[in-house]
Amino acid sequence: MSADKSGHKTPCPVARSAGVIGDRWSLLIVRDAFDGIRRFGDFQRNSGIARNILSDRLRKLLSAGILEMKDASDGTAYQEYVLTEEGKHLFPVIVALRQWGEMHLFGHNEPHSLLVEKETGKPLAAMVPVSQEGRILDPDETEVKKVSL
Repeated sequence: MSADKSGHKTPCPVARSAGVIGDRWSLLIVRDAFDGIRRFGDFQRNSGIARNILSDRLRKLLSAGILEMKDASDGTAYQEYVLTEEGKHLFPVIVALRQWGEMHLFGHNEPHSLLVEKETGKPLAAMVPVSQEGRILDPDETEVKKVSL
């Protein structure tokens, strides 16, 4: 079995994913990248993360192919961190975490940020697992087919 981008050799996709983006700071960096943040200083200011930890997490996200470096869009000598196509595929993960937090971590009428569709201004529908036919699935209607090693 080959190792993943973080060096893990587990056959579990959840474990491999957690090895790449499973810590708080990496998820917040990815969240900020979706919000349009591109520069080191802006990531640092927005999250409050220590510079050394930010450097480490950015390096790991670059190595994992989630972020890439590009010349600054404003023509300055700066470099910017942008999501790759692979990184953009994390959008449903960030949305699901956001929606879970909205449901379970805020009191009734407690203010919080809200993700809305630009065109309509309406909140996104809840992220839910669906069958191939489009039926919403509960956890007890699914199972993991384990790999035998």
